[in-house]
Amino acid sequence: MSTTDPLLNSTFRERANEQLANTFLRTAVPKATDHAVATLRNRYRDHDYDGLRELGREIRERTVSDLERYLAELIAAFERNGIIVHRAADAAEAREHIRRICREEGARSVVKVKSMATEEIRLNPVLEEDGITVTETDLGEYVVQLDDDRPSHLIAPIIHKTKAEVRASLSKVAGRELPDDAAELTGFARGELRDAFMDADIGISGANFGIAETGTIVLVTNEGNGRMCTSLPRTHIALMGIERILPKMEDLAVLLPLIAGAGTGQLITTYVNMISGPRKPGEPDGPERMHVVMLDNGRRSLLGTKYEEALHCIRCGACQNVCPVYRQVGGHAYGWVYGGPIGAVLTPLFRGQHDGGELSQATSLCGSCDDICPVKIPLHHLLLSLRHDRTAAGEVPRHERIAATIWSWTWSTPLGYRLSARMGRVGLRALGMRRTAPRWSGPLARWTQGRAMPAPAKRPWHRRAR
Repeated sequence: MSTTDPLLNSTFRERANEQLANTFLRTAVPKATDHAVATLRNRYRDHDYDGLRELGREIRERTVSDLERYLAELIAAFERNGIIVHRAADAAEAREHIRRICREEGARSVVKVKSMATEEIRLNPVLEEDGITVTETDLGEYVVQLDDDRPSHLIAPIIHKTKAEVRASLSKVAGRELPDDAAELTGFARGELRDAFMDADIGISGANFGIAETGTIVLVTNEGNGRMCTSLPRTHIALMGIERILPKMEDLAVLLPLIAGAGTGQLITTYVNMISGPRKPGEPDGPERMHVVMLDNGRRSLLGTKYEEALHCIRCGACQNVCPVYRQVGGHAYGWVYGGPIGAVLTPLFRGQHDGGELSQATSLCGSCDDICPVKIPLHHLLLSLRHDRTAAGEVPRHERIAATIWSWTWSTPLGYRLSARMGRVGLRALGMRRTAPRWSGPLARWTQGRAMPAPAKRPWHRRAR
């Protein structure tokens, strides 16, 4: 597996077309996301969900707007608790910190908790280059790793895979044909992972939250792997984005139900792990040493800008579940680690307009992501701003800029609007009266590849209203 991202080798259109050809994905993703949204709504049916969201928004806004202060408090609390803190300005520096720790520990085997931050820095290939065996221990991530694949959803890594594909992957490991039964497949994976836990020298995790008041890492999982990875190996390394801070422990009472409810519709996740340092004298378990790598990788550059609210994200995946674009093309079409609306925002902000700017076009601006976000990030406004930035950076094709300029000029006056609308009605009526949907060519071809053009009404609405 390379540290180079596939985003650099293809366009969103190419990746989307490939995913649209996958008939299973186009059925499985909407089915799974519909279930997630229905479960979320049922979870908060008798509660003031909007009020809880507002509290979550206030906590995240207060934290991010004074991030350096809370970051200093968190680091000081970590160090008081015996945690060794490392600062990483970018992905390369974060990888090097973790690689160096593994070398110093003489590690030959590493187990990992599901972590989008480690996906972001492309950690696994670097450790594997050193001859270290790296095992993803979340069941979905484990299957993704076996297939040399990547997660396609923030919390459901293998939403894009069939049970038959999972069975085939696990059967290769088993060296025999495993039964077509979910419980049997899970049981086999559990046995394989149990050995990895027992043999591991180092456990690596992300961090859902870091509590500045107490110097506590919080991990929320639905599998026991998080607890095993952070307590059995002699060393625990947590990779944490610098924005994932909560000022006080009491803030967790708001954010914990929000991340669990928005992510899976649960009252609370099966496991909530709160880790405040290495094993102390007299304690029966836990790591002998604990490190936290604080990852910037573009986050500080958003502070004080119109995109600062993107740092409020708690990585619940809810926006992906309602996005009409994501529900068609899945996560891999977005090219980098983060998919859906939040991916379309974070990718160009972290990677630049040249690499990820086109993703701001992968939205209908319907606002569904705003409505479901548990901390009320105005995602569709951020996407609209990124479109403006893309134009300013010269990344928009020339014919699109010309067309938009003419459209803007024409519709800037009532007369121009009326004349163009009348001409458009005549043309569309002629096309719509054909027996088959028209197929245009050139820059407008994509508009008629997947939609018919019905004839407009003989009298426009505003004329009938008068």
